[in-house]
Amino acid sequence: MTSPRWQTIFFDLDGTLANTIPLIVASYQHAFREVRGEEIDEVRARSWIGRPLLAALLEEDPERGHDLDRTYREWNLANTERLIQRYAGVPEMLESLTSAGARVHVVTSKRRETARLALAGVGIDHLIEVVGALEDTTRHKPDAEPLLAASRAVGIDPTTAVYVGDATVDILAARAAGMPGVAVTWGAGEREALEATRPEMVVDTVDELTAYLLDGARVTRETRE
Repeated sequence: MTSPRWQTIFFDLDGTLANTIPLIVASYQHAFREVRGEEIDEVRARSWIGRPLLAALLEEDPERGHDLDRTYREWNLANTERLIQRYAGVPEMLESLTSAGARVHVVTSKRRETARLALAGVGIDHLIEVVGALEDTTRHKPDAEPLLAASRAVGIDPTTAVYVGDATVDILAARAAGMPGVAVTWGAGEREALEATRPEMVVDTVDELTAYLLDGARVTRETRE
């Protein structure tokens, strides 16, 4: 019988378990258009994914960051059901990992309520629990604290868990927490940038990720040095 490589698996949400990338990009574009009368391209919007929303917006515009945040959130919530997309194979992956004995959890930069709505939107809210959200820590990815706090919440040593994410901040946070990081390429991050963070592994498909997370998998594209 297969068993998990790690008994505890933390997942990022946006771009990893749920395809919220089109929704996030459109939300940023709407907010900047409404508040600043500015058109922003997809590459710029994608670069903010994985970071706490308000912090990213205040960095871009200290004076109007709160207005951008409010406008973004209102539009995002109103359009989540319309624009959120499923990643094929994710429910089956979570079921396989759970059946093999793994504990699977979400650690995200989203607020807890918004994260739960996103999980429900792609039909996996019954398969995975949010144990780390924006309001749980004062420091955020790429800082280690979200993963350290999540580890405390579920009662484990962080070095015995793994974090799976699609953005460079995910892998950097994992490394800072002393935790292996597995990067996926179907979300916001570019392969070259992800590889530069020295993850445990970079994977291109959900099937490949499932295989790697289960013991005895044959995956050869390791990037660890």
